[in-house]
This record gives sequence, structure tokens and C-alpha cells, in this order.
Amino acid sequence: MAPPRRVCVTGGGGYIASWLVKLLLSRGYAVHATVRDPCDSKNAHLMQLDGAAENLRLFKADVLDSAALAAAVEGCEGVFHVASPVPADKIVDPESEVMVPAVKGTVNILEVCSSMKVQKAVVVSSTSSVHFNPSWPQGKPKDESCWSDKKVCAQHELWYCLAKTVAEETAWEYAEKNGLNVVTICPCIVFGPQLQPVVNTSSELLVYVLKGRS
Repeated sequence: MAPPRRVCVTGGGGYIASWLVKLLLSRGYAVHATVRDPCDSKNAHLMQLDGAAENLRLFKADVLDSAALAAAVEGCEGVFHVASPVPADKIVDPESEVMVPAVKGTVNILEVCSSMKVQKAVVVSSTSSVHFNPSWPQGKPKDESCWSDKKVCAQHELWYCLAKTVAEETAWEYAEKNGLNVVTICPCIVFGPQLQPVVNTSSELLVYVLKGRS
């Protein structure tokens, strides 16, 4: 029997990534998932997924550590780059807290994909990289040509939106320059059943609203 096809998922302990790991395992893939600390109890749910004992490996890796990312990507034919800071509290230092991890982290994983001859990289962006564009014509459907206005994001201190916009633009620029097969997807606010024990930022917003706060 041929060995299972192998893929890597960055930020494996998060909401979207956890469900992605579960889906990939259910489809017979061998999965390398990067997490900050494989021994942290907040990542324990991953090894409890069906098929995890046989086909899931957790790698300690930070998106700013190219060597650690390379170890996780080695042997993989595809990479899902999900890891990105989603701050819930007020941001004190936008550059170090959000911009560098989002943008430099994306560049790092794409460079690793190139060096490891990965067939395809799927970069999880966000609708926030599209939504904040006051000059877009009213009523016109937003498409691949629509980007959030970076100046508007910065003026309103929408640091997450700015980071996701710059990170996705950077991903496309890298793909075009280096011939890497890149796909981006732009999910919106994510709600639903959780696999991980820690409430994610989107769900915190929902809890906040349900408690009647404004």
C-alpha cells in the first residue's frame, strides 16, 4: 500500500486549523501541524482526533523561525498556512505584535515551500484584506481586484486588517516572482462548534454580544 500523501498545517491549534487537520485526517492524509508548544494542554485535542495516532505529527515551530518551519514542511507536497496573530486585546506595538508575524511569517513559509519543492501553498487570508475600501463602487461585487485601503486601516488603527492585507499582497507578489503555486482564501468571522478548549477571538465576540455588552 502506498504511503499517505503528506501536508503541513501551520498554527494547528487554532479554530480553523483544528477543523482543517480533522478534515485532512478523515481524508487519509498524513498531517504535520505546527504549534508553539506540542505539550501545551490547549493543543491536546489534536492528538485525540480520529486518525491522529497514526497520521498526525505536531511540530514546535514559530512562523519567524524558518528552520523550524522547514522541519515541519519536509516531505510535504502541500502546505496550508493558517498561523497568524488574531489579537483580542488592545494592541500596544502593532509592528511586533501583528505586522511582523503576519507578513514575515508568510514570507518565511513561502520561502520554505519553494526550497522544499512544495506543489501548492494555500494561504489563509481574511475578508478584512478586502472589506475596507471606501473607494470601491457602491453595489459592485468585490472580487480579486479589491483590496482594503492600507492608509484607511492604519488611520483607524485596524492593525489586524492592515496585516492581513499586506500579508496577502506579499504572498501574491512572492508567488509571481518565484513561480510558486499559491492559493489564497478569505474567510470571514468564524463561528461554530469548537474542537480546541480555548475560546477563539471570533467566538469571544459572539459571547460578548450575547452577554448584552456594547
